[in-house]
Amino acid sequence: MPVMTEARPTFRTGLLAALPIVAGYVPIAFSFGVAATRAGLTGAEAVMLSLVVYAGASQFLAIALFTGGAPVLVAAFTLIAMNLRHVLYGPALMKAAGAGASRRHAWVWAWGLTDEVFGQALGALARGQRFSEAYMFGLGLAAYAAWVLGTAVGAMAGAGALESWPALNAGLGFMLTALFLALLLSILSRRAVSAIVIAAAATVAGTLVWSGTAGILAGMICGALAGVVRK
Repeated sequence: MPVMTEARPTFRTGLLAALPIVAGYVPIAFSFGVAATRAGLTGAEAVMLSLVVYAGASQFLAIALFTGGAPVLVAAFTLIAMNLRHVLYGPALMKAAGAGASRRHAWVWAWGLTDEVFGQALGALARGQRFSEAYMFGLGLAAYAAWVLGTAVGAMAGAGALESWPALNAGLGFMLTALFLALLLSILSRRAVSAIVIAAAATVAGTLVWSGTAGILAGMICGALAGVVRK
């Protein structure tokens, strides 16, 4: 059981803790900006997607759906289903923070709970850090700013920015996954094993019964639910 430190982390502490996320987000967002302009979106439209949607891999999926001629309702349902796991991040984090944790401004900072921000915050609590809304604002704001800035730079670079670097273009697609895996391994414990096993089983079952996409969605949702309800 981790021992809680006395001082509550500050906004600046959150900004500093977000540096690994920022380092991962900027190149991925750059890649998204390039991909968006390649698909026919303007720079302003690409940045607006990152400002409003702010969903990492889902934004790449949105481009594929829209350019592929998918109906708006189908595209919207697919993106919502893919991101349902985010609804569970806030409750899971507050459960780990304890009953005395402040929730006054949760309606603001919870919007920035991406996979990586959630992983970083949960890891800090697992290492004994006290929960702080100021820390959550610093952590979330730095990650959000990095994603939007990277998108803007990529959109300005244009559709052909990565054509001369095929290996780099392919590698960027795995950076978000690698970053989240690193954060996950940093907080791996026996208590988390059950949730991981459930997520893996749901992923395999969904893939075999339906499709790879369905398997990923099933794994994310079942794993998040298992993490919330485990004691």
